[in-house]
Amino acid sequence: MAISRVAVSGGGTIVENAIETRKLTKTFVVQRGLSDLIRRRPAAGGITPVDGVDLLVKRGEVFGILGPNGAGKTTLIKILCTLILPTGGRASVNGYDVKKESGMVRESIGLVTTDERSFYWRLTGRQNLEFFASLHNFYCDDARDMVDELLGVVDLKYAADERFLNYSAGMKQRMAIARGLLNDPAVLFMDEPTRSLDPGAAQSLRDFIKEEIVKERGKTIFISTHNLEEAEELCDRVAIFDDGRIKVVGSPEELKENLGNGSKLSDVFLHYSGKRFEERGGGGGFRPDRRGFAHRGGLGRRRGGL
Repeated sequence: MAISRVAVSGGGTIVENAIETRKLTKTFVVQRGLSDLIRRRPAAGGITPVDGVDLLVKRGEVFGILGPNGAGKTTLIKILCTLILPTGGRASVNGYDVKKESGMVRESIGLVTTDERSFYWRLTGRQNLEFFASLHNFYCDDARDMVDELLGVVDLKYAADERFLNYSAGMKQRMAIARGLLNDPAVLFMDEPTRSLDPGAAQSLRDFIKEEIVKERGKTIFISTHNLEEAEELCDRVAIFDDGRIKVVGSPEELKENLGNGSKLSDVFLHYSGKRFEERGGGGGFRPDRRGFAHRGGLGRRRGGL
């Protein structure tokens, strides 16, 4: 896969696209039990949550992956963040190959997840950030200055010395964003950032992402979501992602206009995936339409799996 570059004055180059993938694939082999090995039964195959994905994400773009739980969104992000290796194809982030130059990739990215267990609950917010800053080789005054700045960015200075366990869900998610910005990354990956938040907190976080991270800091953002409103409000372009494959890519407006007749983003998803999006009890879900397409699980709850 050739990495797109453009020349700049002085003979240097910059990477034109922040993220590029070519036929990117990940297959998890189904492990056999002891009885299968003794009886020499053949392997049962595997699960492929990422299946031949081709992507180009421009620098400074907010790019969204829209799909139901179990579609493979988190697995795709883990590959791009070098947390797991692909089994096929190639991918580069900021011009660095995710397999051959994984260290350089990690130095240039940030990752925001909703996993509260990745913080130390008995430490304060400030102590948590100072610890994670040390993992980026920031110490003493440099670490304290950076942590103070980021606490101001995410509007948590007032609670910086409270224990993390006392934080609300919205405060914990802002802490996750602060941690993701510690190394001043060129690309920020966000895996369903508003999943556990109430509607008011979710809207506040989306406003913060648009105003502070995108407009003020100019970051490239790669966001996975199963929230149609979030995808439409935040993303310059979205990819409809289901069964490990990208069905279509475009801006929300373009995708809706292509269908015509006042179409919504939920209609776009139905058209390309065969699954209908429904609002249920304040949350969303993907349900089979009349043609009998398989149910992929609700959006309001997280299910196990890839």
